[in-house]
Amino acid sequence: MSSTLSWRPGSVSASWASTAPPQRTLVEKSGIIASGVPYKRPRPPPTARPYSRVRRQSNARCQSAPLLDRRGAKWDVNGFGRIGRNVLRACLGDEALEFVAVNDITNAKTLAHLLAYDSVHGPLREQVRAEDDRLAVGGRTVRVLAERDPAKLPWKALGVELVLESSGLFTEREKAAKHIEAGAKKVIISAPSKNADLTICYGVNHTAYDPRSHHVVSNASCTTNCLAPLAKVLHETFGVRRGLMTTVHSYTNDQRILDLPHEDLRRARAAALSMIPTSTGAARAIGLVIPALNGKLDGMAVRVPTPNVSLVDLTAELEKPATEQTVNAAMREAANGPLKGILYYCEEPLVSADFNGTPYSSIFDSLLTRVIDKTFCKVLSWYDNEWGFSMRMRDVALLVGRSLA
Repeated sequence: MSSTLSWRPGSVSASWASTAPPQRTLVEKSGIIASGVPYKRPRPPPTARPYSRVRRQSNARCQSAPLLDRRGAKWDVNGFGRIGRNVLRACLGDEALEFVAVNDITNAKTLAHLLAYDSVHGPLREQVRAEDDRLAVGGRTVRVLAERDPAKLPWKALGVELVLESSGLFTEREKAAKHIEAGAKKVIISAPSKNADLTICYGVNHTAYDPRSHHVVSNASCTTNCLAPLAKVLHETFGVRRGLMTTVHSYTNDQRILDLPHEDLRRARAAALSMIPTSTGAARAIGLVIPALNGKLDGMAVRVPTPNVSLVDLTAELEKPATEQTVNAAMREAANGPLKGILYYCEEPLVSADFNGTPYSSIFDSLLTRVIDKTFCKVLSWYDNEWGFSMRMRDVALLVGRSLA
């Protein structure tokens, strides 16, 4: 029985998942046309729509994102936390992904409530309710499982082909591969993994995916997905000798609401009361996505008292001379070309709250670009560390699922 979920276009997240092309109305403002449609009159110059309008109209996916050649590649979410629920929201209504089950140690009633009501992204307009060991979403039902050992999950019996591993517990390849032992064919890890078959940042290196040899893949981290498009454009245009990144990152569930023990003593402190410096492997992981930059980038994080939306600050030494104008021009060209739908070029003086719910991996802030002595460059880019990352999980799921057709 098919369990593909229908989803009204008016739902909270449906505006991002709609496959309708963005409107192409021009709004008076200096810059480029975000839709990429050329403006034919010589004057006035091409203009950009305000980001808020583009955000509402976005189709949330890079134009090159593949669609399956058949309906209903059966998939499961293992771990129904912040990312697991948002990935489900992002995939609802997509006939190319047939949602079969969710595995989480929490009961179905609680999972249904947390899917229906979200403090950051708002309520899901589609009706959600718990029915014993099942979730009913939009008139369809899916199984709710509570198995701690992935190898014991009934993926073979349920016909599950693709598992989105978002529990945070099985990031090592050997552990994630237990889903394959249970009958699944492919696994996508929603976190960095040092030994996955391939680390993918969609739009940057997704063409490297080979279904014959890549069975357990990593979607990297939200920060790496934001940083990778910036690093790619800078390196391909100017060459990057080395660089340091700081992510100003919203707090996450790994931190403490009030002071409690944590192996990272700074993360042991109350998340909503301080700016908290901590580590991140996001910059070093760039080498897994762009091999030419392996060992050339490093960075750190500063966790701040906001629930969502973060900011990457990348400072890089370039090989070729650049100016603020040429750096911005390179980013704008990429955002309107090969990275369209992944990288967005923003010309408005916006703040983090304006980007809540954005589907892009990276929103380049062109007003903050700085260059000194022609080869010392700073660029900044925003990202919704939950929704943007979940959209890339969706894109990678479609990519991997295509090989199962």
